[in-house]
Amino acid sequence: MFDVLVYLYENYWQPDACPDHRQLSRKLSAVGFENEEIEDALSWLAGLATAAESHSGEQSAHALRVYSPVEQEHLGEASIGFVSFLESAGVLRAPMREMVIDRAMAIPAGPLAVEDLKIIVLMVFWSLGEEPDALILDELFVDDVDRLIH
Repeated sequence: MFDVLVYLYENYWQPDACPDHRQLSRKLSAVGFENEEIEDALSWLAGLATAAESHSGEQSAHALRVYSPVEQEHLGEASIGFVSFLESAGVLRAPMREMVIDRAMAIPAGPLAVEDLKIIVLMVFWSLGEEPDALILDELFVDDVDRLIH
């Protein structure tokens, strides 16, 4: 499913640029994605659109987010730490954080790998028609193994 999401992010500037569900399914199938993977991704994206609508209200920048035990178990310590890093860097506003958590909780099994969480963060930005800062894009795209230290 994450491969489909990355493909959509790389090939469609915004969700509005995507063709309708049926046509997009055919295009993704023609590119070589499996039907189950396509349906999982499109269903997840529908949930993202719903999350965007329900979390669009303003929340205080100083609000403290407390993770439930279920969220802690499903997300895992590393993913929660990464969300906290993005928040403290001023990259992830509270409504966006809630969208990330909502969509992360929709992924079966846990704890969620940080690499998968990074894709979720990208898709939240994508769904809102926003592009993260270049340094954050680098953080979201480049594997730590591939990163050169200067």
